[in-house]
Formats: sequence, structure tokens, C-alpha cells
Amino acid sequence: MSDKSPKPQEPDTDVHEDTNEPAFDWMKPKTSSGASPATPAASTVAAPKTGATPSAATASTPTTVTPVNGQPGSRADRKAAEAADVEVEPPLFADTLADTSTKQSSHYSEPLPTSALQIRPPEDEVARRNAEREQAAKVKPIGPRIFQVLLAVFYPVILLVLAVRAVTSPLFLWVEYNRPGFPGDGYGFSTDDRMTYGSYAVDYLSNWAGPRFLGGLVNQDGDKLFTDSEVSHMADVKLVILSSFGAGLLLIVLSIIAILYLRKRSTGGIRRGLFAGSIVTLVIIIGLAVLAVLSWQQFFTEFHRIFFANGTWTFSLEDTLIRLFPGQFWIDAGIVIGALVFLVATLTFIFTWPTKRRRGLATAQAEEDREESDETAPTADDVESLRKEPTGVTR
Repeated sequence: MSDKSPKPQEPDTDVHEDTNEPAFDWMKPKTSSGASPATPAASTVAAPKTGATPSAATASTPTTVTPVNGQPGSRADRKAAEAADVEVEPPLFADTLADTSTKQSSHYSEPLPTSALQIRPPEDEVARRNAEREQAAKVKPIGPRIFQVLLAVFYPVILLVLAVRAVTSPLFLWVEYNRPGFPGDGYGFSTDDRMTYGSYAVDYLSNWAGPRFLGGLVNQDGDKLFTDSEVSHMADVKLVILSSFGAGLLLIVLSIIAILYLRKRSTGGIRRGLFAGSIVTLVIIIGLAVLAVLSWQQFFTEFHRIFFANGTWTFSLEDTLIRLFPGQFWIDAGIVIGALVFLVATLTFIFTWPTKRRRGLATAQAEEDREESDETAPTADDVESLRKEPTGVTR
């Protein structure tokens, strides 16, 4: 080989320009089949004809690269294959978003076909319901009415018990024994004696002492002041008086409860109850007064027959009870009881009379309550809007 002969060309070692360079296959990730995706396949180069130089053959015949096992022949092909082999991960919350989108679409697209809001009732049905609602708003509750009736019934009994309590007191005895015209005792009791012995009898009716409280009393001569029959009758009277006082106290407590209830639940209910009670009281007291005036002795006798047994309440004029409490005493006591009850009932009747102003206040309060109930009640527009609004129920 002479110096002038052409030197053979060395192979190009620049791997950056060779797209089929297999020297860096170990850096590529392996595929699932175990073969490296970057392993170059065996290249089949077309053999040059006989007598042709290698350079000429290489220059004239193009190199055909056939991928083995589906291996791409260029770097771009290998990158495409790598991108295809990588499993695409779903985005975070993909299932939740999909379910939400499905629900939202069903929320607006699939309303419940059998919902009541989708069915418009006929006009006569709507009118009937409105009329029933207005009628229900006008109907008053039964609770306040019951308490008004109870207050009206209790009121006359309470007044009678309080009037009896005012009569069975030492103050009334003192007024009776010292008033002009009161009959004196023809058997020797002075006004002071009457006041002393009568106070014992009145105190016995309201205390918790036994019959000996009166049975042990003696007069100036040392004899018993009250006989056994008188003590027995006073024991019966005490039972009636204490029972009436207890019943009156119970009715007062129940009346207070009724007043507190009506004050919160019924505007003007207290006034109406007391007004009705005053009317009942006036009717009762006027009727009793007429009977007493027509025949006092008959009225007094029938009164005692109601509460006491026959023969237990009749005494002689010489007995202590008759000397302390003569017939005029009971007439005055009846007049005082009737006058007190009549006066209080009349004042109650006047102050609870349903005047125009009082009725106006009650009506205004009722109108305010009705307006509040109407504001809270659904209107026809609200019902119509509810009918048109989708139900939002998914099947």
C-alpha cells in the first residue's frame, strides 16, 4: 500500500448522530416482556454486488432497519413506544367527580314523576283548603273556654266563703253587741260577758281544738257554760265551717291557676270569666235574699236541715247559745253576708263590663294574633312555587 492510495475511512463513532446506536440500551426501562425496549435489532444490510467497493455499496444502497420483536428502529419511535407502554393513572377523585356529575345530571333531568308537587290540584280543592284554614284560624281553642267557665263557677262560692269568714270573727261580734237596738240578755249576761263567751265560741269554729275547748268552760256560778248538746252542735258547726274554708281555699288556688293560664293564652279571658261569675253571683244572692225576705224563719230552718240532723240544732231560750246568738244575730249575719257578696259582685260586674274600648282592645289583639298566624302560614304563591320547583329526588 503506497502513500498515495486512499486510506480506508474509519467508522463514525459519534453516537449522538446515530439514531440506531445500541450502546445505551442498558439505560432504557425494560418492557413487560423482559426485553429492553431500547435494544437495537439486527440490521439487515443489503449485500453489495461482487466487485463493488464497500464505500460504493454503502453509498448506493440504502440501509434498511428491521425491528426485531416489535422494537422501533429510531429514537422517536422508541419514545413513542415507551409512552404507549406507560400506564396512564386516573386523576385523583375521578370516581367521586363522575358520581357527582351523574347525580347532578339526574337531579335536574329525572324528577320524581309521582311527586305530589308535580300534580296541581283542582281549583275547587284549593278553595276548599283555604276555607278550612281560615275556619281553623277563627275557631278558638277549648282550653281557655274551660278555664273561663271554671272561673265563673268558682267566683260566687269564693265570695260566699270569704263573707262567712268575715262574719265568724270577734270584730263582727263586737259590732253586733255594741250596736244600738241589739236585744239584750234577759238571763243576766252583760255585754262584756257576751263578748267573752261569744269569742270562745267563735274561736272554736276556726281552731283545731277538741270539744273540751267549750265543754270545760264554766260561768260565774261554777256551772258548765255549755251543755253537752250545745257542745255537740258546735262540733258539727265547726266541721261545716272548716270544710267550707278548705273548699274555698282550694277554689282560690284553682282560680289563681285559671287566671295565670288565661293571662297567657286568652286575651280578655280573665275579664270574661269574672264578668260571667259576677252575673252568676248576683243571680244567686238576689234569689236567696228574696227567699229570706219572704219567710226568714222558713229559710233559716231549711238552711239548718241541709247541714245538720233534725233535733240537734234546736235549743231553749235559757241555753247559752241562744243567749249569746239570738235570732237577731243571725238576721244581721245574713244581711252582712248578702251585702258583702252583692257589693263585691256588683263592683266586679261594673269593672268587667264589655265596653267598646275593652272589646276593641281584645279585637285588636285577636287581629294581631291572626296576622301573625297568616304570616307564618304558606300562601298560594308559595304553594305554586313549590309545585313548579323540581323535587331533587333521584331514583
